[in-house]
Amino acid sequence: ANAQFVLERQLAFEARIEALATGGAAESKPNDRQWKGALDRIVAETLLAQLPVRPTPTPAEVAKRAEAARLLLEDRVGGRERLAAAARVEGIVSEELDAFLRRTARASLYLDRMVAPMLDPNESELREVHASGRTPFSSKPFGEVAEQVRRWLVARRVEEALDAFYQRARSRITIVVAAKRR
Repeated sequence: ANAQFVLERQLAFEARIEALATGGAAESKPNDRQWKGALDRIVAETLLAQLPVRPTPTPAEVAKRAEAARLLLEDRVGGRERLAAAARVEGIVSEELDAFLRRTARASLYLDRMVAPMLDPNESELREVHASGRTPFSSKPFGEVAEQVRRWLVARRVEEALDAFYQRARSRITIVVAAKRR
C-alpha cells in the first residue's frame, strides 16, 4: 500500500559499499551476495525510518546521528577516500549521500529508542569488547582507540538489529524489480 522506489544506481552504490566493507576495490563490481545485502539493508532502513519515534527526534539529533553514521560508514569501507570513490563510480552526489545517511540515522534512532538502547555503550562495555579481541582495534591500547571501538560496537549492534528486523518483516514485503525502459 505504501510503495517505495530504489534507483538502480543507489542500489549499486550501496552494493559497492558492501563490497568495500569486505575489502574490495571501489571500482570492482559487487557480487550477488553484496547486491542482496544492500537491498535488504535499504528495505530494513526505509521501513524503520518511517516508523514513529517517541520522543520525536529533533533535526539536530538526526543531523548528529547522520554524522555519526558517516563516520561508521567510513570506518566500514576503509576511509573517507574509499567512500568518495564509490560515490563517484555510481554518480552519487553529496545530497544523495546525505539523504542515505539521514535514512540510516532515522532507522538507528528508531531502534535505539523504540527497541533497545544501542547507540551509547558505556565504558565498561567498550573495555569488555576491546579486551575480547573481537574488534579490529584490540591490538592497540584502549585509550588510543576508545572512540573507534565505540563506533565499531554501535555499527555491529545496528547491523544485527537491522538484520533481525528485516528477517521478521520480509514475509510482509513485496519487492518488484522493474526493468529499464529503453
